[in-house]
Amino acid sequence: MTIGTVILAAGSSSRLGQPKQLLVHEGKTLVRRITEMALALDKGPVTVVLGANRHAIADELEGLPVTLIDNPRHAEGLSSSLKMGLAGLYMTQKKLDGVLVLLTDQPHVSLGLLVRLVEMFADGEKGIVASRYGEEGPLGVPALFATKYIDELLGLTGDKGARWIIVKHRDDCAEVPFEQGLIDLDSPQDLERFYGRKSD
Repeated sequence: MTIGTVILAAGSSSRLGQPKQLLVHEGKTLVRRITEMALALDKGPVTVVLGANRHAIADELEGLPVTLIDNPRHAEGLSSSLKMGLAGLYMTQKKLDGVLVLLTDQPHVSLGLLVRLVEMFADGEKGIVASRYGEEGPLGVPALFATKYIDELLGLTGDKGARWIIVKHRDDCAEVPFEQGLIDLDSPQDLERFYGRKSD
């Protein structure tokens, strides 16, 4: 089974005031950490979409066997980066069974979570496997999509991300628990809570 991974790392982090992709967690920047996890799956090509701060982020990924794609239209929203990432995947691998979508600002993503997503997808019961945030939280990324959903992912516009496809096709979506999925690093307050909690 061949699974391509798209890592969305193009955001400007305007609310945070610094590139969230370069924040350090467990001794590594978030972008390096998530990229190394994707590579550790060893299931197929990995594409990282860059935009704002692209040179500094690209430097962080130096030496890793990934495809870097620049999205000059990243300010238009998540959908533009997702499209660029999918295009990058198909430049390197024409035959895919699925696409894994990852963000850089979810510090609690683990390799174990990604492995569980892939294992459930390999069971073949559902065309989408998404992460369930907490017991009753929403479904979201990390998420894996069968290639039959590629056209719909490409059809997203504005700031609509992969979650829109998950919601639309809930009946074809399996889920994996991700207790801390709602913890992301979008604002200075998020940082304060996250790093404060880590030091408690």
